[in-house]
Amino acid sequence: MIVRCPGVVALIVKISLMAVLANWPGTSAFAAENLYRAQTIVTGQGEANRIIGFAACLEDVLVKVSGALKLESDPRLDAYKSRAADFVGAYSYHDQMSGKPKRDEQGTRDRPYDLIVDFDDNKINDVLNSLGVRPWLSRRPILGVFVEMEQGSKQDIATSDARQSDLQRDSLLAAALKRGMMIVLPDVAALAKANINAAELLTTASSTLASVVAERGGEVVLVGRLKWDESELGWATEWRMDWNGRTHRWQLRGVTFDEAFRRGIGGAAQILSGNGDPG
Repeated sequence: MIVRCPGVVALIVKISLMAVLANWPGTSAFAAENLYRAQTIVTGQGEANRIIGFAACLEDVLVKVSGALKLESDPRLDAYKSRAADFVGAYSYHDQMSGKPKRDEQGTRDRPYDLIVDFDDNKINDVLNSLGVRPWLSRRPILGVFVEMEQGSKQDIATSDARQSDLQRDSLLAAALKRGMMIVLPDVAALAKANINAAELLTTASSTLASVVAERGGEVVLVGRLKWDESELGWATEWRMDWNGRTHRWQLRGVTFDEAFRRGIGGAAQILSGNGDPG
C-alpha cells in the first residue's frame, strides 16, 4: 500500500478550498478528479482508529460518488464498512496541530489528525452496483447557493465576501467538497444590485437568483432558510431547488448549520444525480 506524503495532500486540499473561495468555475475539474477521496478526523495514527476512519470515509465516498444521500446510514453499508480497508488504495495523515508542542510521551497518541483516504474507483463502483446505485460520473452542474440565516431579530444571507459570513461560507464549502459538488455564493454588491434581501429570499423567483450567480458560473439555484429554534437548540431548515420543470423542497430540524448545509447540498446532489427527492 502506498502511503502518500501528508504535507502534499494537505496542500492540495488547501489549494482546492482557495480555488473555491475565489469562485473559479475551472475548479469543477478538481472536484471530479477527487470523487473517490474522503477524509475524517482521528486521534493518533494507530491502526484501531485508522480502521474506524476508513469505515467513515467509505460511507462518505459511496454517497459522494453516487450523489445518493439516501445511502447515508443505510444498514446495507455495515458489511462493507466492516472491511473498509479492502477498498482503500492509499491514505495519508495531516497533523492538525503541526508546529505545536507534543503533549504525550509518544508524541502522537492524543493528537488530532486528518485521515485522508483515496479509494480504488473500480471497487467503489462495484459496491455501488451491488447496492443498486450507479456512479454519477457525468459533469456535475455548479450550484448557485443562497442561504438565509435567521436568529432572533437578525437575518442575513451568506455571501462570498462579507466578513460576517466567514463561518457559514467555510461550512458551505466544506459541505460541497464532502458531497463532490462545486458551489458559488452571491456577493454583497450583486445582492444589492438585484434588490435581494434576506426577508424576501424564499419568495424571490429562481430566475432572478440565477441571474445573480450566473456570472460566477452558477448553473442551478439552491435556496435555503435556516431559523434558530431555541427549544430544540438547533436550526430548522428548509431547502428549495428547481430542476427539470419541478420545484423540489425538503426540510429538517434541530441540526447544526454544518449538518444543515451537508443535507442541503447533499439533497441537491441526490436530485441532480437522478436518485430521487431527499427525505
